[in-house]
Amino acid sequence: MSEAKDRVRLWLRLLKVVRGIENDLRDRLRRDHNTTLPRFDMMSALSRHPDGLKMSQLSGVLRVSNGNVTGIADRLSDEGLVERIAVPGDRRATLLRLTKAGQTQFADQARAHEEWIDEMLRGVTPQEARQMAARLQDFAAAAEEKKEKAHAQ
Repeated sequence: MSEAKDRVRLWLRLLKVVRGIENDLRDRLRRDHNTTLPRFDMMSALSRHPDGLKMSQLSGVLRVSNGNVTGIADRLSDEGLVERIAVPGDRRATLLRLTKAGQTQFADQARAHEEWIDEMLRGVTPQEARQMAARLQDFAAAAEEKKEKAHAQ
């Protein structure tokens, strides 16, 4: 078998595993926390930036369009889970930040999320997990570098 076919087979298996885990997480978030994966992802990003993020920064962190972020932010704001804060000196910019209620709700969801992932990947040893994560990080960094070089040309 050719090296290319081995890599395609690896890609297809990675994709199948990731999609399966993602679908399971979507179902569990909906069932157990009455939320969606995009909402969870946004709250997760905001939890890592306690001073808040501009909408454009949040779009970049989540790798989605501003339009996708705006709709979710509106709903989270309406529910009192995020607050909008004006950016001094920039009338068009707004920071989004988790409220206390948002922090509490996200902490509960994050605990459950960690337990679910741990359960789903129980067959992977901590050492294997670290090795796989490092290898995937190396691959992602190399792909990003290649992309940046292509854009520079």
